[in-house]
Amino acid sequence: MLRASPQSRSKLRHIWAAMSLGSCGLLRAEPPSKLEPALPLPLLLAEAAPAPAPVAAAAAPSPAPAAAAPPPPPGEPSLLPVPGAVAPRPAASLSENVTINLINRLVQRGALTQQDAADLIKLAEQDAQMARAQQQVLAETQAAVQMQQAAAVAPVPPAAEDEYRVTYVPETVKDQIRDQLKDEVLAQAKRENWAAPNEIPEWTRRIKIFGDIRSQYQGFTFPTGNDVSGVFPNFVAINSGAPFDTTGAVLAPQLNVNQNRNRMLMRARIGFDIDLEDGFTAGFRMASGQTNSPVSTNQAVGAVGGSGSPTGGNFSKYNLWLDRAFIKYQHSTDANNSFSFLVGRFDNPFFNVSELQWDEDVGFDGVAFKGRYEVSTGMTAFLNGGLFPIFNTDLNFPDNSAAKISSTDKYLYAAQVGFEFKPTKNIEAKFGAAYYYFQNVSGKLSNPYVPLNATDAGSTDNRRPLFAQKGNTYMPLRNITPTALNGFGTTNQFQYYGLASSFQNLALNGRIDFNNYEPLQVSLVGEYVKNLAFNKAAINSVAVNNRSGGGLGAFDGSDTAWYLGVTAGKPIFEKRGDWTTSLSYRYLGSDAVMDAFTDSNFGGGGTNMKGYTLSAAMALSRSARVGVSWMSASQAAGPTLNADVFMFDLSVRF
Repeated sequence: MLRASPQSRSKLRHIWAAMSLGSCGLLRAEPPSKLEPALPLPLLLAEAAPAPAPVAAAAAPSPAPAAAAPPPPPGEPSLLPVPGAVAPRPAASLSENVTINLINRLVQRGALTQQDAADLIKLAEQDAQMARAQQQVLAETQAAVQMQQAAAVAPVPPAAEDEYRVTYVPETVKDQIRDQLKDEVLAQAKRENWAAPNEIPEWTRRIKIFGDIRSQYQGFTFPTGNDVSGVFPNFVAINSGAPFDTTGAVLAPQLNVNQNRNRMLMRARIGFDIDLEDGFTAGFRMASGQTNSPVSTNQAVGAVGGSGSPTGGNFSKYNLWLDRAFIKYQHSTDANNSFSFLVGRFDNPFFNVSELQWDEDVGFDGVAFKGRYEVSTGMTAFLNGGLFPIFNTDLNFPDNSAAKISSTDKYLYAAQVGFEFKPTKNIEAKFGAAYYYFQNVSGKLSNPYVPLNATDAGSTDNRRPLFAQKGNTYMPLRNITPTALNGFGTTNQFQYYGLASSFQNLALNGRIDFNNYEPLQVSLVGEYVKNLAFNKAAINSVAVNNRSGGGLGAFDGSDTAWYLGVTAGKPIFEKRGDWTTSLSYRYLGSDAVMDAFTDSNFGGGGTNMKGYTLSAAMALSRSARVGVSWMSASQAAGPTLNADVFMFDLSVRF
């Protein structure tokens, strides 16, 4: 069996490629093959001189030269050059001198401009370099052929005049070369994923999967001294069920304010970001949740009963909700100049530094836009806004009446303007001012009527919030006429409750980041919110809660909220040991914001609370972290209510 030396293996690969592509001693230019790639340009194998005798036989008498081999019969290609023949020049050989001379002649005759000539000469020089490279490859190929002939063909005695000697490459050698090339090319194709380009559909490369899982311990502690006389109605339970008869002997549903609770919570989310190309993207996310609450995706482990969760426990299965589903279009020239449009259900499009106005889990339904514009170097302005449906009247409302009641749809109209800049190299700042207008969210007395039973709807029943936490001030919705049918107001007073205040919020947010201590960062954050639609006198005339003197005195609520906090540590966890910590204080007036959408953890969730929060977190790896928080809150107005919340969680993301 013929074996080529290690130094000539790469050259033999060129020989085999040349033999595979050519015939009759001349090679044709063909499309490259994935298995046997062609040389840079077609090569013409020159006929080589007879192989010299081995060194060991140098002292022996030189044999007489063999007779020249006749040309091959017609139709039979010459696989190897004929010994003793002169190597011809390649058919596609390039000459830089001739090219340049020709171009200069064309300029002299006015056929080309001087600029065109300069461009062509530059291209000709590049061709000349390629020609020299081709000639080098040709020379190496010829040398390899000679080495192969010397190794494969032993010296033969002088041939007679009528005898011919034909040198050739044995089939076993060609098979070895072909197999070696095939293996190497296939290995490269597998690494670079071009051996089977259609194996994975192209659209799958435009989908990104992400998610997170969190396990949390949460402990509620109620210090002694809270008012337990029945002055904390659970308006969520009343409004989501049958109306409450205020003249009955049964106490209205109440919030827990004196019994400590410990529970385990879990959260699981998975989502997809989809690149639709040409500026369009889409996404959706599924999330766990004990109920369809807008402010929490937590599932209480082993939970039984409660509003919206009539069953559970005993290792029952948990719900999975559609948490996000949107289409987005974005046009941008760079990071500081862009515009995007969203429709569907998406993340909060507004800049916030705390959860005074919006809990971090709130998703916005509707349409929104976001824009950024670089005003000057180091300063960028932004504008956000949108229209968001909050409630849409049921098509058949009310179900138990042939005469339907006009719609009471609820909307949020919002806009925010702000700017971000770098006053120094190590300081970044961002400020925003937002206006939130909530339409038809406040309560309103119904038309006068006499409900004969709990199912007789009032004309403004749709004004009641179907989801709330606690803290906002409430008012009765049904204007029940005293008649003999209800004992002149002493029986059958079936009542729902709505918000006593309208909401038009002005929210100011600010954040200053100090990067003097990189990789650590220190940040100061602050938020101020005022309800411009708040009317204390009007609320005082209808309020059924948030009153002083044990709930029987004057209305004692507020229209203002503010938050101050400082954080220190790594803003983004990248490796094990990264950490961050924060300390903050907040005051959240009873009717400064809608309690349905504010923080769900501080004070047990809702408004009319004040106090501080201390938290810390540390990375266990790039994707895993632990966190701990302590929240101490007390009610800002009305009866005494203090609540402390401790949380410890372990979470991973992917």
